Amino acid sequence: MNAPAAEVAEHSQTQNDAYYCEIPNDPCAIVMFGASGDLAKRKLLPALFDLAWHSCLAPRFRVLGFARTEMNDEQFRKEAAEALSKGESAKHQDKQPEFLDHLHYFSGQYDDLDSFKRLAKRLDELDQAGNLCGNRLFYLATPPDIYPKIIKRLGESGLAKPKSAKCWTRVIVEKPFGHDLASARELNQTVLSVFDESQVYRIDHYLGKQTVQNLLVFRFGNGIFEPLWNRNYIDHVQITAGEVLGVEARAAFYEGTGALRDMVQSHLLQLTSLVSMEAPAKFDATAVRNEKIKVLQSIRPFTPEAVHTSVLRGQYAAGVVNGKPMPGYREEKGVKPDSNTETYVALKLQ
Repeated sequence: MNAPAAEVAEHSQTQNDAYYCEIPNDPCAIVMFGASGDLAKRKLLPALFDLAWHSCLAPRFRVLGFARTEMNDEQFRKEAAEALSKGESAKHQDKQPEFLDHLHYFSGQYDDLDSFKRLAKRLDELDQAGNLCGNRLFYLATPPDIYPKIIKRLGESGLAKPKSAKCWTRVIVEKPFGHDLASARELNQTVLSVFDESQVYRIDHYLGKQTVQNLLVFRFGNGIFEPLWNRNYIDHVQITAGEVLGVEARAAFYEGTGALRDMVQSHLLQLTSLVSMEAPAKFDATAVRNEKIKVLQSIRPFTPEAVHTSVLRGQYAAGVVNGKPMPGYREEKGVKPDSNTETYVALKLQ
């Protein structure tokens, strides 16, 4: 299931190169669990700033970062400002102070009920100060093993239920959603024991890439390619995801995950389904999801023999990327010297 999104109409670019959402969004408090981590700094904070700068967030919103690291509001805003000083966000530094004023921080433990009771009180304070109408969005940007702890504490503290019939509460769970079928089912049971399915969004942030979002238009709205995009004219398709980053500070996560779980079972299978799916009856989340499922169900399961001929795993050694020397994976900080974790994987699907 994809993340919730307002229907956005992109108008002709104005002089400040902005677009505006025609459908007004509800005021809300966005609680970002794992706010001191890599995902929050590299992806989430810049994305939220982009939404705010393009008027796709309601003027009345607050972002409350939750993590174990001791920090106050000002320190969190300083770290956020540093994150926004890179990439596309850096082009709009004049708009950043207003966004940073909406950021707050809360230090707590993910498995401590008292921390969540204090969180509830802090959210009530922000709700009253910002007139947020009791709407809350919980975003889990933590290591996957912490997801069940957070979900359970949200339920026990009463934060999972909307404050009234006029309010809404939602939870977003980042991939990976479990590390195998059994753990995925267990996590799903935990989530649905606390939240209603209508409140839950399981997302893959790779789908937010502009090129990925354009795939359906490129395929089905293109008079040149649409009639040719089938097995009669296409022999095979190669999907490549190349990265220039090393493991950086993610060794603890990557050592237990590897490229197959980190990239293939989520990002690349999403791309595979978008490239291979039939045209949906209509372009909404349910219809697109149903066509994706048909593709995944059509992939031939791997036999033990096929694994040896159709799957290749590898691990990068020291080299040079964009003129910069890069250490080998086993030389990265936090990686075992005899690690067999794959950093490269290739699959042939039929």
